[in-house]
Amino acid sequence: MTIKQPLNAVVTLLNEVSPGRRILRVVPYGWDFPEYHPGQFVFLGLPGSATRCAAAESEQDDPDPDELTKRTYCIASSPLHREYLEFYVTLVPDGVLTPRLFELKIGDRIWLSKQPAGNFTYDDSLATGGANLVLCTSGGGLAPLISMLLTYLKLTPDLRVVLIHGVRHSLDLGYRSLLMAMQDLRPNFTYLPAVSQPEDEFVPWLGELGGVRDVWKRGAIEQAWAFRPTAGNTHVFLCGCPRMADSMIELLGGEGFKVNTESEHGQIHVETFW
Repeated sequence: MTIKQPLNAVVTLLNEVSPGRRILRVVPYGWDFPEYHPGQFVFLGLPGSATRCAAAESEQDDPDPDELTKRTYCIASSPLHREYLEFYVTLVPDGVLTPRLFELKIGDRIWLSKQPAGNFTYDDSLATGGANLVLCTSGGGLAPLISMLLTYLKLTPDLRVVLIHGVRHSLDLGYRSLLMAMQDLRPNFTYLPAVSQPEDEFVPWLGELGGVRDVWKRGAIEQAWAFRPTAGNTHVFLCGCPRMADSMIELLGGEGFKVNTESEHGQIHVETFW
């Protein structure tokens, strides 16, 4: 059996956040990954012959065992530490690739694209312009925001930064220990995890309730900052499902925020996926 494209990276770390979420770290094998910006993505791939995990559903079609299945994943690690690349992966039971990713073991090979891509990036000019940051994510859209925090948080001590992470259950709060440590070590950073189904928690949830929109509407950021985030002093990064992003764009639009596009500078930066 000959794979049509060589598996050019090796798995060096697997951290199970919850049954359906995993942190995956890979290292290029025999080559150097180029420079990239926090917020960018790459393609990961495995051949059809790779084994699927036990939690996977049956495939409707039999894939070519020698053909690579590729999907995009945002990089969660920081370009300040380029000896590895880290990804935050959510299992899609009926998917083609993630059930195979969840069966990987340390030392296994994987295919990694050699060029980063994407424009969902933090521009250094935002820091020099004095813009505070609100980073919002739902579910598994956390990876690019983690990369931004690891890279820039210590470089912008005069700016306020908030991360709102909305999930159904607290066990899906990836990187929670890291984010709590950041909050303890960086006075300018506030971590606001929110749970939408607290009735399912094993112990009472004492944090924020609902989704990203609910946290914003309740004024949790204003309480943390002692001033209100506005289009004049804050940029908002939205990463996650379209439903969350559309809801926040509507809410923020009513407060004077605009979506950043190639033709018009705005304060809302968006990356969506299913």
